[in-house]
Amino acid sequence: MTASASASPARLRFPLLARILVWLGLNLALLAGVLFFVFQAQFQLGLDTLLAGRAGDRIQALSEVISGALRNQPASAWDEIVQNFSAAYKVPLALFSHDGTQLAGPPVSLPPEVLARVMERRGPGEGLGRGPPPGRGPRRGAVEAEPVRTRFSLHTSDPSRYWVGVRLPLPDPDVNRPWPVTLLIISDSLHAGGLFLDLRPWLFVALGALVFTVLFWLPLVRGVTRSLSQLTHATEQIAGGHFEVRVNSRRADELGRLAQSVNRMADRLAGFVHGQKRFLGDIAHELCSPLARMQMAVGILEQQGDPRLKASLEDLREEVEHMSSLVNELLLFSKAGLAPKTVALEPVPLAAVARRVLERENLGPGQAEIQIAEDLHVLAQPELLTRALANLVRNAVRYAGPAGPVRLHAVAGPEEVRVVVADRGPGVPASELEKIFDPFYRGEPSRSRETGGIGLGLAIVKSCVEACGGGVSAANAQPTGLEVTLRLKPAPAPPA
Repeated sequence: MTASASASPARLRFPLLARILVWLGLNLALLAGVLFFVFQAQFQLGLDTLLAGRAGDRIQALSEVISGALRNQPASAWDEIVQNFSAAYKVPLALFSHDGTQLAGPPVSLPPEVLARVMERRGPGEGLGRGPPPGRGPRRGAVEAEPVRTRFSLHTSDPSRYWVGVRLPLPDPDVNRPWPVTLLIISDSLHAGGLFLDLRPWLFVALGALVFTVLFWLPLVRGVTRSLSQLTHATEQIAGGHFEVRVNSRRADELGRLAQSVNRMADRLAGFVHGQKRFLGDIAHELCSPLARMQMAVGILEQQGDPRLKASLEDLREEVEHMSSLVNELLLFSKAGLAPKTVALEPVPLAAVARRVLERENLGPGQAEIQIAEDLHVLAQPELLTRALANLVRNAVRYAGPAGPVRLHAVAGPEEVRVVVADRGPGVPASELEKIFDPFYRGEPSRSRETGGIGLGLAIVKSCVEACGGGVSAANAQPTGLEVTLRLKPAPAPPA
């Protein structure tokens, strides 16, 4: 595998950090461009943008409505009209004459720059800005001044306020001719009740930018998270002993290199574990023949030997039997671990298997309880499932038999069947629950024959259940006891 990987043409590496930074830069550049054009359209000339676009249309419409209402009323009623409009739009409105005299609205002290705009005149020497007399044009030889702007906007500080002025040609109350007055719209913010700045377009722009950002980043983020999720799932499977798992390694960045490393690690671990189990199986198989000959020789010596050696021969026979039991356990463990992944699975009646296990272990009604439905079937290999349940029952009787009966019960679900073997013994320390299925693991520091087996019983259980496509876990029961759960796939009952 290593040689083929090195022989393949090198692909261009694009680091994940560089990809994220480039993507972020593009995102910010596009958003900045969009916001720039939107801002330019809304605020083309600084605060003068308040007089253009939709805001200018709203201000012009308001000024025309107020102008129409004032034109039909005497000057004495103007204050009430302006106050009513102020209350309706929730923004202060004030009416000033060309000389800076306030005509209507709440009392307002005008800053100098605002007062200067209010008092702008149409030309030099035209009195108080009322314009030339009717029927006469400008004086001959007079210098033409810039026409006074019909609308203006200012921002003042101490306190911060925004001012928009609109010229209203109202009739002079003294003479029948136009009288230039200024309607001031005053606000502490750019919102001004929606007159100056309508927030709805900005909200739509922000929402659009947010949606665009999510859609823009979604391919990259989704690709990264999907790869990380696959890597996490693969490493969890490898940690559980499923070395056949593989990860998509086609990415040309750090995640792709990590996926390749995980795949190589799974291959190496699978080779190590498979070789270890095969080695154990081969050693155990080679030991069977000499052990059988030793048992035969011990039997002959017991029959024909000196009676004074009977006690020593009995001890020797026990040692040989213990070695034979150890070798048998090693054979069972290696065979279960080397079982092909395509082992033939079939519907197995769970209750019948449980009863057969209890009969084989010589457990009576007071020593074990079965709570499994008769029609409950699981997908398994019968011999492997029987061996797993037998090891669990034997383990429970060995460590917790005097504390109470061993209980076997099953809970059927749509996706899996949970078979629980529970006892009422002292349980296992919480820190060791994940280790009890490791080969040769034992909780006791010593490995004396009196304190238990050789530490392969639960490892055989795990290998048998995984060969059937299931899983196994352990947990301490309350108040005392240990519960070992087998998770198997449900199967329909075979036709009668």
